[in-house]
Amino acid sequence: MTLIEEIEAAGRAAAFRVERFGEIDGCPLVALTKRTSGPRPRIYVSAGIHGDEPAAPQAMLDMIEAGVFDGRAIWFLCPLLNPAGLARATRENASGIDLNRDYRNPRSPEARAHIAWLRHQPNFDVTLALHEDWEATGFYLYEQNPEQRPSLAAPMIEAVARACPIDPSNLIDGREAKDGIIRPGGNPFERELWPESIYLRVHHATLTYTLETPSGLPLEQRIAALRIAVETAIGRL
Repeated sequence: MTLIEEIEAAGRAAAFRVERFGEIDGCPLVALTKRTSGPRPRIYVSAGIHGDEPAAPQAMLDMIEAGVFDGRAIWFLCPLLNPAGLARATRENASGIDLNRDYRNPRSPEARAHIAWLRHQPNFDVTLALHEDWEATGFYLYEQNPEQRPSLAAPMIEAVARACPIDPSNLIDGREAKDGIIRPGGNPFERELWPESIYLRVHHATLTYTLETPSGLPLEQRIAALRIAVETAIGRL
């Protein structure tokens, strides 16, 4: 059974609606949704947009199986956005496109299908994108919070620090950072290439996070760091 088949099976067992919104090289693009009646935060979580970052989709599967995505929220999960890249262990898709730079003027079938699916969803209260960084010395995250809502960044960093080192650098990925937190500013429309998080911030959410765990650590530790961050954010909401 492939990873995406495991995710689909786990999603059905956990009472998610499993939707295939595209197919790449015979592998489906899958979204899992679960709606609970009553006022609940709408939480979007994605993973696997870079095929050489296996901890992220595995962390998603583990959390689905563990019941993390429970009745506390309304869930929108995209657990493996680049199946062709994962099969090849490459950052890019089969055509050499970095999907996480393809959300403003999308060329890839993956980004186009994902955007088409997103257009049918409501706005989200928070989005969490799970990643790894091959150059990082520790865990860090990006926060986009233009409306200055209560931040989840520091609680996530504090919780992850108990299981994984935090990148202490003042400059991470070419951006100013403090205590493992990057808060990029500027006008998104001045950027030519949009990652998924920028698209979400412009069209779907006013609080977005990109979580980066260092690829140099053992796989299980990377998975644990991502899980801790996500579960901490959910608990705070």
